[in-house]
Amino acid sequence: MTVRAALNATLPRDVRVLAARTVPAGFDARRAARLKRYAYLIGRGPVAVPFLRGYAWHVARPLDVAKMRTALGGLRGQHDFSAFQAAAGRDRPPVCTVRAVRVAERGGLVGIFLSADAFLHHMVRNVVGTLVEVGQGRRPPEWVSEVLEGRDRRRAGPTAPGHGLYLVSVRYPLPLFPGGGRH
Repeated sequence: MTVRAALNATLPRDVRVLAARTVPAGFDARRAARLKRYAYLIGRGPVAVPFLRGYAWHVARPLDVAKMRTALGGLRGQHDFSAFQAAAGRDRPPVCTVRAVRVAERGGLVGIFLSADAFLHHMVRNVVGTLVEVGQGRRPPEWVSEVLEGRDRRRAGPTAPGHGLYLVSVRYPLPLFPGGGRH
């Protein structure tokens, strides 16, 4: 039995190991990552879709996705993301470089995608909660940039629930897996 098969036999059904490889001594998967991509799913509409329960945050009020896109664009680049971290003083500085942002919609789903060199604790969920404030018309799109510049978590929107968050991919500086270090 391979390591991958052994791990998949013991992990919960919603967690899968796609590949496993021996790495150099001292390798730290979290600290060695050079780029991570997260997705967050929002189910929208007056009635929650039962099949999405536990997989997407249901938001019953209408969302203006165009305004959410506009607001999200201000997060690109290198910034101090203190306003979007769960608690100050954790194990890393609050400066991250967001390389790509995107909001996509299909049917009753809205997907928010962020790629960055690092993420702070609850950063994606706090960004999403803030974007929903904009999407529901409670705040203008430029408010997100103001929150970012203010570096004060209390000024941002609520923390979105954890069940809509997905780690999509991680890139490492050396090719860990065939096809180029992306998993």
